[in-house]
Amino acid sequence: MSSESNEHKRLGHKFIIAMWIAVMIMVFFLFDDLLESDYNPNQQVNTEITKQQRIVVLKRNRYGHYVTQGKINNHTVTFLLDTGASDISIPDKIAKKLKLKYGQERRYQTANGIIIGNLTELNQVSIGTIQLQNIRASINPNMNHDEILLGMSFLKNIEFTQRGDTLILRQ
Repeated sequence: MSSESNEHKRLGHKFIIAMWIAVMIMVFFLFDDLLESDYNPNQQVNTEITKQQRIVVLKRNRYGHYVTQGKINNHTVTFLLDTGASDISIPDKIAKKLKLKYGQERRYQTANGIIIGNLTELNQVSIGTIQLQNIRASINPNMNHDEILLGMSFLKNIEFTQRGDTLILRQ
């Protein structure tokens, strides 16, 4: 075989490998988007404003949870609604990104036992058009995920109703 023919074969093999790598990358991003929308079906929050109230409609994810995009002090975050949490519970790494003030230490009874967190106050918390100011929260050094538990320090200020796999929030 000529060296030119061998060079064409090697180039052909490299092209096939590059094509398979490109296909695998595209499949990864396709499935990553599908998994994210399965986990958080509320990336685009469905909102409505009437004369008397602001309404946000959330869909339950396939795991039975309500996860949605929201904002803390104008920074986009992901909330996991948790009526069992007294406060908004923020993982330490996210609190640092948001540059929150670490206040007084406080003990919390959690499903995983007692933890020590720090109180903090959030200037503004919002989901869609629902917006509250000066909301108590806690910084939890034991949380290792990127979701913020949206607890009762926020939820007690709004009305919420669940129908099937839909949660309706009204301010």
